Parts: sequence; C-alpha cells; structure tokens
Amino acid sequence: MAPATQLSDRRTTVDTIFEHLHDEIVSLRLLPGDKISEADVASQFGVSRQPVRDAFSRLANQDLLLIRPQRATEVKRFSAREIEKSRFVRAAIETEVLRRAALHCDAEGANLLDIAIKTQDDALANHHIDAFTSLDYEFHRTLCLIAKAEFAFEVIMDEKSKVDRLCMLGLSKETRMPELIEDHRKIANAIKAHDADAAVNAGMIHLSRLDETLAMIAATNANYFEKTGN
Repeated sequence: MAPATQLSDRRTTVDTIFEHLHDEIVSLRLLPGDKISEADVASQFGVSRQPVRDAFSRLANQDLLLIRPQRATEVKRFSAREIEKSRFVRAAIETEVLRRAALHCDAEGANLLDIAIKTQDDALANHHIDAFTSLDYEFHRTLCLIAKAEFAFEVIMDEKSKVDRLCMLGLSKETRMPELIEDHRKIANAIKAHDADAAVNAGMIHLSRLDETLAMIAATNANYFEKTGN
C-alpha cells in the first residue's frame, strides 16, 4: 500500500507545480523568453527536482516551455508558424461546429447562448478582464454542446491554449474585450436564427482578430517571438 500512496502524493505534487507554472505563463507573470530553474522551483515548493522535472515536461508538451539539455529552460517564445497552424485547425473545426449549432439550436440552446453573452457583458461592466479567458472557453464549449459535437471542444481547447498568451496580451494592451464580446453576440444571434452562413462568417471574423494582436506584439515586443528559422 505504501508505494501506491507515495505515487498518489507525487502525482498531486506534480499537478500542483504544473498548474502553478501554467497559470504564471498564461497570465504573463512569466513572459516569453524568461528563464526558469528546476532548482529554484523545487526550493519554492520544498520538493525534490523530480516532480518539477515532470511538471516541466508537461508544460513543454503544451509548447509553453523550451527545455534544452545543458542550457537554461525558458518560457517558450511565440512561433508564427505554430500560430498559423493552430488557427487553420480551429477554422476547420469551428466552421463545422457553427454549421451544426445553427442546425440544431433549440429553445434550450438559445437560452444557454443568452446566458453566456449576459455573463460576458456583466464581466465587462464590472471590469473583470481577467475573467474573459474562462468565459471565452465556456462560450465555445456551449457552441459545441448545441452542435451535438462536445468532442470537438477538446480540439478547440487544445488549439486555443496555444495562443492564450497572445490573447491575454491583446486584451491587456488593446482593451479588445468589447469587440470580442460583440463577435460572440453576432455568432449567437446567427445560430439562434439558424443562419449557418452568417454564423460561420462571424466566427471567421472572430478568429481573424488575432492578426491585429499579432502585428501589434511583433512590432512592440519582437523578442517574444522565435527568430525566423527556429
């Protein structure tokens, strides 16, 4: 029984470290290119290096850390190629989700969309900018639910997580939240009206908002991006 207990304790430690560092990176308290030390994190949590190493590995698998043998581990810089790839995948998946949502939306689905938009409006009115990321995820999860394609949200969530830091920079530096909520409102209205073409059009405009954020960050913080050829 002892080994199983120890394994459970270790898994909890790894999860705790992973979740802490994930939040630090996504919230931009740790910026692209920042160095991060196994020894320092282990000391901070009062643990050996092994659970830290495991947490680092999980973060690297999510493209959030760059681990290089014999060199300092650092917060992963943005990759223009990976961003384009992520958006391509999302566009393909979300186009089908929006078409299905427009087809299947009923009174219950319409009510869920109304609740989602009201919650976002309330967050904006109360200046809860930090809440938008989770509300954005919930909105897209609701779209998948209405589309009877809950499985698609796993793909969308994975791809969204790769650009969350860019979105956070965009929100904090451009105050883009009102525009993004208005995009969501147009998507919701089109779906409730069973207008698949309008829903897809609004959805693709919503995805394209990243272009402005990308250009702004590249111009003001070029060091946040991988050098061409990396």
